[in-house]
Amino acid sequence: MLILETEKRGENKKSIKMTIKITAPKKLDTTIPLPASKSISNRALVIHALSGGNVTPLNLSDCDDTRVMGLALRDNPSTVDIGGAGTAMRFLTAYYAATSGEHVITGTKRMKERPIAILVDALRYLGADIEYLGDEGFPPLRIRGRELDGGYIEMPANVSSQYISALLMIGPMLKHGIELKMTGDIVSRPYIDLTLWMMRVFGAEADWTEVDTVTVSHKPYEPHTYLIESDWSSASYWYEMLALSSDRDSSVKLEGLMDGSKQGDSVVKYIFSLLGVRTLFAERDGDGPTTVTLKKTIARLPRLDYDFVSSPDLVQTVVVCCALMDIPFRFTGLSSLRIKETDRIAALKREMMKLGYAIADEGTDVLSWDGLHSMPTGEPLDTYEDHRMAMSLAPAAMKFGSVTMNNPHVVTKSYPSFWDDMRRAGFVIEEV
Repeated sequence: MLILETEKRGENKKSIKMTIKITAPKKLDTTIPLPASKSISNRALVIHALSGGNVTPLNLSDCDDTRVMGLALRDNPSTVDIGGAGTAMRFLTAYYAATSGEHVITGTKRMKERPIAILVDALRYLGADIEYLGDEGFPPLRIRGRELDGGYIEMPANVSSQYISALLMIGPMLKHGIELKMTGDIVSRPYIDLTLWMMRVFGAEADWTEVDTVTVSHKPYEPHTYLIESDWSSASYWYEMLALSSDRDSSVKLEGLMDGSKQGDSVVKYIFSLLGVRTLFAERDGDGPTTVTLKKTIARLPRLDYDFVSSPDLVQTVVVCCALMDIPFRFTGLSSLRIKETDRIAALKREMMKLGYAIADEGTDVLSWDGLHSMPTGEPLDTYEDHRMAMSLAPAAMKFGSVTMNNPHVVTKSYPSFWDDMRRAGFVIEEV
């Protein structure tokens, strides 16, 4: 049996070079236990640590990003290598700045190319002691933690909502709390709402006081038992697979999702309703997670125009799906994709060209496709050390019968059991 990174978690990923062939089943009829939400897990770990609680959040994600953050918070090492975990870099920078101790935080070569000056400048304004150890504006950082005053601050919100969430989560620990005014267009606003909702669960007083301003009072967190739901971002790849299935009787059941979820990417159920996938929630007792059934419908839009400013992590999934379904599109609000694990706009253009689709970009935040395509080149698809590139491209096997892909191990960043779950659904995955 092919052994993917799921079984090699202890090895150095840089040493793993692999090409796989993914062959699709004729029909989908499967039940998938989705992984826990990475976004919720990472926030829960930081808030839990700040609360001083002794009960670890339940159902934590076992993905790389959460594992790295959990170890850093538990072991409190003087040097923290977070690898490629951008969330951990941002959240831990704020956490270490507002708690006692001295830490160096570093990561991969790509992480050292991802800007962090907006967050560092804001923390320095609040009194933090942070030093760049390499290029100005980029990791690695040396952070000497101290009690911060807090107060009023303005911060650009058009780059990454994680900068905002990182500041908000330490707000209850600041002497005067924090009043954070966001300038520019606010990207990924649902993730800010998710942060505020979780803070309030742990006893914080935190809410929007203006359309562009959040106020957090100086009121320490209270320990709280917290159960983490499954991940709507991970669900998106199963929506894509079903949308691309040629069998009208195909269906997929996804376990652990919540109707009315605070996760921004739960909007995937609306987007895919426009692409021929219906979402049915099972009845349940109480407010906990349930099983969602995805079924195909004959209704779908002939063209899709959509602004992804609130859900940029769904862009790759929907770009690949629309093109392979011959649905022309124009997607806006994509500027944050340039500073993700890779430049996702450039990566999408290159990989979709291999499949025969010339995707056009306009300025810094638009991708479009006019409906024209050519023959695939047959080249293996590349993943760019980006989990979402791998998982959004894998369903292309439903369209072409099979595809090959280099370096599939990257899925462990958010969905370690992805390839195992694809096998469960009837895909054949073999090393070539």
